[in-house]
Amino acid sequence: MKIKLTSVFVDDQDRALGFYTGILGFVKKQDLPVGRFKWLTVVSPEEPDSAELLLEPSDNPAAKAFKQAIFEQGIPIAAFAVDDIQEEYARLKKLGVEFTMEPTNMGTAIVAVLNDTCGNLIQIYQVTPA
Repeated sequence: MKIKLTSVFVDDQDRALGFYTGILGFVKKQDLPVGRFKWLTVVSPEEPDSAELLLEPSDNPAAKAFKQAIFEQGIPIAAFAVDDIQEEYARLKKLGVEFTMEPTNMGTAIVAVLNDTCGNLIQIYQVTPA
């Protein structure tokens, strides 16, 4: 069994694509029309044939309620690994990304939490040596 696709609910697929590619640095993999929305995925440029992240419309009332509740509780909906969290934090801050948590050492990892501008909190993390 392998993870090949996971998703985040987004308010606006085009805005999400701009943020996830232009700010976070992912690359667009699939962009297929599906009714009034799209099957829109991004991947890591470091692993283009690995797991895809589906930028899924949060048009469904259940998705909206879930997303809002998770956001209000300050819970990140996804976590992305980085090699150097201080460098990535500085790069993203320079691009105007809003962080709800600055890089914080949690023992086994250093984590930070950012707002993806599409209704989600995203965690970035760097594993620390044991």
